[in-house]
Amino acid sequence: MHALSHGTTSTPTAIAVPPSLSLPVIEAAFPRRLHPYWPRLQERTRAWLLEKRLMPADKVEEHADGLCYTDLMAGYYLGAPDDVLQAIADYSAWFFVWDDRHDRDIVHGRTAAWRRLRDRLHAALDSPEAHLRHEDPVVAGLADSVLRLYSFLPQTWNARFARHFHAVIEAYDREFRNRTEGIVPTVEEYLALRRLTFAHRIWTDLLEPSAECELPDPVRKHPAYRRAALLSQEFAAWYNDLCSLPKEIAGDEVHNLGISLVIHEGLTLEEAIAEVRRRVEECITEFLAAEQEALRFAEELADGTVRGKELSAAVRACVHNMRNWFSSVYWFHHESGRYMVDDWDDRSTPPYVNNEAAGEK
Repeated sequence: MHALSHGTTSTPTAIAVPPSLSLPVIEAAFPRRLHPYWPRLQERTRAWLLEKRLMPADKVEEHADGLCYTDLMAGYYLGAPDDVLQAIADYSAWFFVWDDRHDRDIVHGRTAAWRRLRDRLHAALDSPEAHLRHEDPVVAGLADSVLRLYSFLPQTWNARFARHFHAVIEAYDREFRNRTEGIVPTVEEYLALRRLTFAHRIWTDLLEPSAECELPDPVRKHPAYRRAALLSQEFAAWYNDLCSLPKEIAGDEVHNLGISLVIHEGLTLEEAIAEVRRRVEECITEFLAAEQEALRFAEELADGTVRGKELSAAVRACVHNMRNWFSSVYWFHHESGRYMVDDWDDRSTPPYVNNEAAGEK
């Protein structure tokens, strides 16, 4: 079907959404908006990718805008100060580059290179200032983006972010082993690992600097807040699995909910696709209920004190952006060249990646 995207231009354009991926409820009930800083964001992130040597100049020129990485973040963290959104967008672009590097290291059997990168990323996360000029652009890029993210909220938030991202790096290491050894995780193993490789907690943590408020543990861990946050992230991860399944089958992937359902639950490919879609739709339905619970919780926080008013406003802003994640993720998958495998010369090799070994000087 055709749907209207309000993503990258002021004039809506018709985007062809395949029926198997179409979610009318998203198009009807989750209107898409973009942060007003978006045009500058795109320009500056493109310049940052060049400056940090994270993508070759020709690939930045040909692919950076079409990959729509900045669109994804500009549709999510609405209300964020411009410098916060810029830091998040650069970190997100770095994350995609790192994900591609991880994939290429697996495809080309570069186990030693991956292990070195894994260890360096852990080190850069803990001491970003010491890694700003690292010879490996992926290490230096993480250091730069994380150092900026660490400047917005207190040290307690920084420590939490670092703890959560250390877990993501280790999850990528487990995925590396699974893929190189041809191990398809069971559905439950996959779902647990996917929450880490998709960085559920990281994107949720970043709601707080966007709202200019660190949430105390009793607020952040409140069941109403956590439920809405988890559902927004689960939707994104599973919808990504639905959209990326052709790309990942072409690349002999083993990490996809659909693949786990086929291998371990005995489903046909068509049945697996239907089951992933069912889970995606269930996430939307459950979020609509969880969203109301989270907004009621925000109201309860407004207890007449200045602090209560601040926390109530921050939670409300975070929950509104959880809602924005649905439409932003949905349109990203239909606009970004990252998923247009039918347009690639080789369906197993994305045209925007660098196949050469990196950081090995």
